[in-house]
Amino acid sequence: MRLHARSLEHDDAPFPSVAPRNWLQERLELPALLTILAVPIGGRLLEIGCGRGVALPIFNRRVYPASITGIDVDQSALADARAHAHATGTRVDLRHADVRDLPFPAGAFDIVFDFGTCFHIADPDRALREIARVLRPGGRFITETVFSQLLAHPLRTRGRPLPWHAAPSLRLVRHAGLWQLRRRHEGSLEEAEGA
Repeated sequence: MRLHARSLEHDDAPFPSVAPRNWLQERLELPALLTILAVPIGGRLLEIGCGRGVALPIFNRRVYPASITGIDVDQSALADARAHAHATGTRVDLRHADVRDLPFPAGAFDIVFDFGTCFHIADPDRALREIARVLRPGGRFITETVFSQLLAHPLRTRGRPLPWHAAPSLRLVRHAGLWQLRRRHEGSLEEAEGA
């Protein structure tokens, strides 16, 4: 019983050192993700919940976006992301913002990445509607799958899927185990209702 309590205690605890995790993301996970899901070169890119900004320089080096924007609700994480972007020479617009109320006009982005933020917030329905709103028609939303979240956060996630019914214009195009690619299609029920 004690072991179980300890695992519950540590599920949400930060890594003692993020260097090994960052190394894996930089060298293995992100390059594989970008290749497997055929992320296009160029375009306006948004990362939801960018945290310390680990992925931003990789996006810059591998997909040469026209612009990179990162948002997070954690001001200290954004400060770390700014320092990381500066150290790596990555030009990025970092903003303190909530995915449920994005400060961008409709159709502002070609690609939106989410490394699990939508799985860990209250009212993910609103978040998905906002992501659909800021994606241009045909734009891509790349997010983790339930399986990925179960591996990373088994106690917090509990296998809950995202409420895709809230954003019917985000249609599944490709599933790659830990990741999925959705495209924003026009003519959905939510657009007809003026959402």
